[in-house]
Amino acid sequence: MPSLANIFWLGTKEIRSFAHDYVLVGLVIWAFSFAVYSMAQSKSQELNNASIAIIDEDNSPLSHLIVEGFRLPPYFRPPKAIALQDVSRLMDNGTYTFILDVPLHFERDVLAGRQPALQVNVDATAVVQAGIGASYIQQILTTQIANFLARSERSQPQRVSLDIRIAFNPNATTSWFTSVMGIINNVTMLAIILSGAAVIREREHGTMDHLLVMPVTPFEIAMSKIWANAFVITIAVGLSLSVIVRGLLGIPVAGSVPLFLVGVVIYLFFASAVGIFLASVARTMPQLGLLYLLVSVPMNVLSGSNTPIESMPRALQIVMQASPSTHFVSFAQAILYRGAGLDLVWPEFLIVALIGGLFLGLALLRFRRISAETN
Repeated sequence: MPSLANIFWLGTKEIRSFAHDYVLVGLVIWAFSFAVYSMAQSKSQELNNASIAIIDEDNSPLSHLIVEGFRLPPYFRPPKAIALQDVSRLMDNGTYTFILDVPLHFERDVLAGRQPALQVNVDATAVVQAGIGASYIQQILTTQIANFLARSERSQPQRVSLDIRIAFNPNATTSWFTSVMGIINNVTMLAIILSGAAVIREREHGTMDHLLVMPVTPFEIAMSKIWANAFVITIAVGLSLSVIVRGLLGIPVAGSVPLFLVGVVIYLFFASAVGIFLASVARTMPQLGLLYLLVSVPMNVLSGSNTPIESMPRALQIVMQASPSTHFVSFAQAILYRGAGLDLVWPEFLIVALIGGLFLGLALLRFRRISAETN
């Protein structure tokens, strides 16, 4: 009980110290508010208000139906009619991203069972928009031509009907994914920075010597820093999910937020231990920042929050199973996107707890050694 009391009161000291460090407070507020919002809005992979022009050389009911198919905001702006000789000039000056050319006698050839060609000119300066837009154009053309043939007496009935159902994100909206993954990546970043900065701050201010001559152990000092910073980050994550993700962005959360926060707390013991370990190696904040980049960036990039684990090389998949960040992303997606309960995610919780506990033990051993050298 005296040890728990020491950990508690030292933790409250850390929270008060954090509250007076306005730079770190600002970093936490920014990471879970403006950073999440900007990530959700700026990394959109959907086609939005793309400029398109159409050269209607056929001027037939089918070509008019094709033109109407592109009046689908917010994917495309209302299509503009242009002349064939203006294509090169308008593409060169970037007036239109897509220009569709419907050739003469297109409807006649379609009804005759021929395979006439449609030309789509694409400005691939913005390569993501160009690729997605070309796919959308192909889908719209296929749909409109099929609808036209369905009303024609010369058409053959379709033998196969494709019914696509998208689960968990019906409109495949990128912001639903990037916003939550931004929170997850920032959890790792802030847990390492806050816990590491707490140790570096003690050493730079000379208060580490004062703590070591008090009737407290290095274990109690380290654990107080871990729980205090974990408490701050957990509160920030909960507010970010409620205010930014659900409120401002209007993104639904399918699963239990309290269950997700329990997983966050478990993961934070690992991430905070990483911060303490790096702080025991670094001597100054700039050194801690450099070490953070070497550790945190690979953890975030290879955790599955940016690229699915299944898309990585097999050897890399096996290696990343030893990182708690991979399992953190896995159960976060299962809970928040698919509404999974404890009965499904408890193995991930257990793996994170075991790996985190092992690394926490290594960090505490390193911290004790540094404390002994300081003393």
